[in-house]
Amino acid sequence: MQQTSSREVYANSWMTVREDGIRRADGSDGIYGVVDKPNYALVIPLDGDRLHLVEQFRYPLGLRRWEFPQGTAPDRLDVAPTELAARELREETGLRAETLVDIGVLDVAPGLTSQRGRAFLATGLTSGEHERELEEQDMRAAWFSRTEFEAMIAAGEITDAQSIAAYTLLLLHERRNQA
Repeated sequence: MQQTSSREVYANSWMTVREDGIRRADGSDGIYGVVDKPNYALVIPLDGDRLHLVEQFRYPLGLRRWEFPQGTAPDRLDVAPTELAARELREETGLRAETLVDIGVLDVAPGLTSQRGRAFLATGLTSGEHERELEEQDMRAAWFSRTEFEAMIAAGEITDAQSIAAYTLLLLHERRNQA
C-alpha cells in the first residue's frame, strides 16, 4: 500500500487523526484513517508474587478498568521509554523502582493507530506520593497476587489488552531468565 496524500482532520494534546489517500497493490485508490498518538510505556510493578495495578474510569468504554500503570508524555512529547516508564509509575502509583527492565514492544491497534508501547518490569519498589493528572483523580491502586490477577482476567474484570499482553511478556521474560 502506498500513501498518495495525507491531511490532518483533528488534533488535540493527546493525538491527531489523519486521513491518508492510498494506492493498493492492485492499483486502486482508497482512503485510510489513522490515529497518531505518541508511544507509551506500560509498567508491571512486581514485588515477590504481588502485582500493583491501577483502576480508573475509561471514558470511551464508560467503565472502570483495572490495568497496569501506563501512559504517554503530555502534549505528545517524545520521551525516552525508560524515563517515561519511571514517570508513569511514580505518577499513577507513587512507587519508585530501583530497576526497570524493558521486556518488550506492544502495538495497540495496528490497523487503527500508529501508537506503540514498551512494557517494563519494575522491581526494588519503594512507596511515595503519586502525582496523578487531572483525568486520573479518581484512580485507585492496589496490590494483587498473580493468582488473583489471572482470576480477574478469566472473570472479565481485567480486559485491557495491553496489560494482558504485557503479562505474557513478563511470563516469557521469566522463562528466558530461568533457562
